[in-house]
Amino acid sequence: MEAFFNQLPDGWTIYVWIAAGAMIIIAVIFALRWAYKTDQFDEDIKYLVFDENDRDKLSPEDYAKYQQVLKEQMEKRKRYLEEQARERAARHAKR
Repeated sequence: MEAFFNQLPDGWTIYVWIAAGAMIIIAVIFALRWAYKTDQFDEDIKYLVFDENDRDKLSPEDYAKYQQVLKEQMEKRKRYLEEQARERAARHAKR
């Protein structure tokens, strides 16, 4: 193996770095695409760490925002579970 690397011309390592960089960029693009599709960039997600016991710690505006965000997340969850059930039923229907 050492003989193989020694017989390569000077400057070959730049191609290894270019290939590694290209793979990293492709991985980042896929990760960003996944994050966008799964609502990972939702700024309101921070309100979901609260519950009804935290009402006295929140301002009225934050509490209202918490309730709104919680309602939206529960609707998203319901849609997601319904879609999953439809996909599961379609898969079992094909069998």
